[in-house]
Amino acid sequence: MGLFKKNPFGHILWIKRFLIRFLGVLSHRRFRGFNELNIEGSDVLRNLPDQGVLFISNHQTYFADVVSMFHVFNAALSGRQDSIKNVGYLWNPKLNIYYVAAKETMTSGFLPKVFAYVGAITVERTWRAKGEEINRSVNPDDTKNIGIALNDGWVITFPQGTTKPFKPIRKGTAHIIKQYKPIVVPIVIDGFRRSFDKKGLRIKKRNILQSMVIKEPLDIDYENESVESIVEKIEYAIEQHPSFLKVIPQDALEEMEQLNEKRKWDY
Repeated sequence: MGLFKKNPFGHILWIKRFLIRFLGVLSHRRFRGFNELNIEGSDVLRNLPDQGVLFISNHQTYFADVVSMFHVFNAALSGRQDSIKNVGYLWNPKLNIYYVAAKETMTSGFLPKVFAYVGAITVERTWRAKGEEINRSVNPDDTKNIGIALNDGWVITFPQGTTKPFKPIRKGTAHIIKQYKPIVVPIVIDGFRRSFDKKGLRIKKRNILQSMVIKEPLDIDYENESVESIVEKIEYAIEQHPSFLKVIPQDALEEMEQLNEKRKWDY
């Protein structure tokens, strides 16, 4: 590999490799030490092609969700079965993993900019900016960049566009699926909201059992299936369809609301 070999977004790969190793070592104990991450579905990851895969997931913190996925993906590809034991799997990490993130978040300070270099595809929110509700058109360059990333490797996206649970799925994700026809792999995470602050940088509680379930790819008819049908499939796949609220105990729902209310005043 040439010293200045770059990915399609102009990021120098040896720098990206160094950052993944460095940040991975710093964050490892957050998922195996202070807290414990229970993983299911490593076999699914190992059976995927090197490009053209879109991971869809529910969202609980700004950064910890993605960081944990970088750990789990690389551990699985190095042969570990549902485990991130021994951080040595990051010595030769997969460099074509990307994630979709709000431009506003990824340009808000030095550390987010470092995280962005690792693989962020920054997009402008069409519904919210600087804490206020807005309504603007989708930037076609954002969609194009997601397509470029899919052509190069794996892309992680959080189709609700917020860390609040059971919010609607953004139709833009379904449009991207129909346009670029990726393999769509659902991921369901839990425990991150309880163990980290909203940004996912500060440990809020220790000894929390975190979980990540990687499911089999969705069966999608890219040509004939409607956007609405794909949205509904996503809702069920990442367990954020309104029907799931009926099976969650009332005290758990109240706890979610209390946590969301508390986080409104954290920053």
